[in-house]
This record gives sequence, C-alpha cells and structure tokens, in this order.
Amino acid sequence: MSKAEQTRQFIIEKSAPVFNIKGYENTSLTDIQEATRLTKGAIYGNFSDKNELAVAAYNYNASLIYERISQCIDNCSSSAAALIAYGNFYAQKWEAVSVFGGCPMLNAAVEADDHLHFLREHVRHSFQKFMDLLHSTIQKGVADKEFKTDINAKEYAALIHSVVEGNILLSKIMNDPRYLKLAARHIKRIVEQELLQ
Repeated sequence: MSKAEQTRQFIIEKSAPVFNIKGYENTSLTDIQEATRLTKGAIYGNFSDKNELAVAAYNYNASLIYERISQCIDNCSSSAAALIAYGNFYAQKWEAVSVFGGCPMLNAAVEADDHLHFLREHVRHSFQKFMDLLHSTIQKGVADKEFKTDINAKEYAALIHSVVEGNILLSKIMNDPRYLKLAARHIKRIVEQELLQ
C-alpha cells in the first residue's frame, strides 16, 4: 500500500470501533480525532465527509465479523457442525464482541433503516452475504446427503441468521448472554430435527 492508502486504512481501523460503540450518527469528528490522533485536515484529506468514513468503517467492521465466522465454518468437518458452530459463535465470544459494541450489522441496521439511508445498501449487502454463506453451507449438506433433499435452503438460511441476530439484540439490551445460548440451542434443534437425514 502507498503511504496515502496506509493512512486511510489506519483511520478506518481506528474509527471503526468508535462508530460501532457510539453509533454512526453520534460519532463526532472530535471522537475520530481522539481515536486516530490526527487533525481534521488529515482526516478530511482522506475522506470527503463523515458519511464516506462511516461507510468505510461499517464495511470494515462487517468484514471482520464475516471473516471470523467464515473461518469458524470452514474449520468444521460437516455442514451440520458448521451451522451449529455459527449458532455458538456469538455465545462463545460474547464478552469480546460486547466490548467492541456488539454486532456491527445489527447496530448499523437500526440507524440505516431509520434515517442514515446512505448506509442502508451496505447493511443489506452484509446481511445478504451472511445468509448466502448459510445458504451455501446448507446446500453443501444437501449435496453431501447429510441434509434432507426437500428442504428450502434459502428459508432455513434466513431463519438461522434471524435467530442469531434477534438473540444478539436481546442479549445486548438485557445485558445477558444467556439469550445467545438460547439461540445456539435452538439452531442445534433445527439442524438435528429438521435438516439432518
């Protein structure tokens, strides 16, 4: 990377947790300056405005979670184990995710839907990417004759993703990670009782 690209990436990486914790609207330029220790001119020399930085920070936050979950799924020996691991991911890593502000997709989704419309397509893309990952995992299970052949893979992908995201919301607002354990148990039941041959 060039020096300019390195500076831009540094700003994104330092500001990403701030946006996720404080919210995209509530994060100020002063917050970004404190996180990066850069001047206003240095920040706006790399981004046209706060919205452009917010989008870059969101995409970075979402990509980190996607990479970790993809790796978790890739390390599984079967599609059933992969879906169960997906359900367990947040339950096992709740403390670390909580310190980081929670799920970046869920956090951004509320703001993007309500008023920060410039974020909306980026958030939709992230949700779709996660559902596509689950969809391909389920399809692989069908192809490997591990899962029933008459299941609707897209519907189950959306269901499993929504169970996780809904229980992340409950865990966050109630400050209680047991809801994530509840989600993990429910996904395990779905896999064992509805998907497996």
